[in-house]
Amino acid sequence: MADLPVQSAAMSAYTLGIDIGTTSVKVVLLETDSRSLVATHSLPTTSDIVDSSGIKAKEQDPDRIIDALNRCVALLPRDKLQGVSSIGLSGQMHGVLFWKANNGCDWSNRDSFTPRNTSQLITWEDGRCSSHFLSSLPQPDSHLSVATGFGCATIFWYMNHRPEFLEDFTVAGTIQDYVVSMLCGLDICVMTPQNAASWGFFNTSSNQWNTDILKAAGFPLHLLPHCVPSGGLAGNTCSDWHGIPAGRPVAAALGDFQCSVYSCMSERTDAVLNISTSAQLTFALPVDFKPPDSPQPASSITYFPYFNDSYLAVAASLNGGNVLATFVKMLRAWMKDLGAELSDSCLYEKLINCALNQDTSDLRVSPTILGERHDPLCLGQVTEISTTNLSLGHVTRALCRGVMDNITSMMPAECLQQAGVSRIVGSGSALARNEVLKQEVEKAFLQPVVYGQNADSAVGVAMVLCDLL
Repeated sequence: MADLPVQSAAMSAYTLGIDIGTTSVKVVLLETDSRSLVATHSLPTTSDIVDSSGIKAKEQDPDRIIDALNRCVALLPRDKLQGVSSIGLSGQMHGVLFWKANNGCDWSNRDSFTPRNTSQLITWEDGRCSSHFLSSLPQPDSHLSVATGFGCATIFWYMNHRPEFLEDFTVAGTIQDYVVSMLCGLDICVMTPQNAASWGFFNTSSNQWNTDILKAAGFPLHLLPHCVPSGGLAGNTCSDWHGIPAGRPVAAALGDFQCSVYSCMSERTDAVLNISTSAQLTFALPVDFKPPDSPQPASSITYFPYFNDSYLAVAASLNGGNVLATFVKMLRAWMKDLGAELSDSCLYEKLINCALNQDTSDLRVSPTILGERHDPLCLGQVTEISTTNLSLGHVTRALCRGVMDNITSMMPAECLQQAGVSRIVGSGSALARNEVLKQEVEKAFLQPVVYGQNADSAVGVAMVLCDLL
């Protein structure tokens, strides 16, 4: 691992942590020695592209994402940015961005860069790979199944449906890998096992792509990133960036999920429940754990690579805060049709207040409107409907309970008990702002639930660098 530049005795060293999420970008500065938070900023990316193709595409505009990133970093204290000793990135996993080697961005705008010759970002929520299409792909040499929205599955889809599209690009990676490559001026993409595993066709035991399997299927192997260890360096900044001097080390990008866990799992007996756009429940496995040799597609629990060759057991639901957001969007649309309008924030507040006045409900909502990776055809249902449980309080309470019922069905209480989990660390933006959801979380677990250590991927990736570099 490369040596870090020596800071003068009078200058504090800072670690910059960046998370490029599904809806926002967040940056933090930690004082490296103490790991204390010095400054932070977050901005929405407003980068979603409306799908008019009819193929269930979910894409985002990288120009808007990078603009939000540049604005966030520029808001940090410039004198402290000059003391940054290392930069770490995490971001949304599974997705894929394509670009041209040595020509993927423009650094002419003083000390920041803008994308050039890139594709749109095809995100983890992309639905173009149908179950029928996925069943036509070769079986991976991995313990992880391949799902729609995974980088390799998306590339296979383009091979089959729009092969000319791939001819325009020479490099591919996640959005966070792209930023690392641009900051370091790399002509390749480097990727950690955390992000590689999220693409599919990657063996976490050998830390290698399934190149023989992919080659036999005609996959464009030149688009596979080069793998480096999680926590390792990708290179050094190739230019000054918002006051951060050129030559500062940049770590290879990590998964946002692993970094969020790292930020708040203070004991190995903790389980972390994160409910933001999606939802995850996870705990650390023993250090000698080895994953299965082949995918278990029907299993609701998967094993994500963590750090130092260890793994997390994860129930990763596609249905979390996005379900509540869809409910609010539906109500707004109905209200508009009826000639009335309220803002999202006002609607959230009113719905939560209604549900707080409704301690329980016999209405049953199964909120899996996006399906689940282990059961993509299991869509949402509402049952036990009666004339007495149709109020907004009943429906909102039942919806929040349904989100939790879905998660605990994926990772039952017995599983947590057998693993020796002693408490639940609750985190995530959807959980933080919803008291009803918190109440349902506390009803769902036998273990105590604590909220003081909110999961934060930007903080997590900075902590990783403070600890490992």
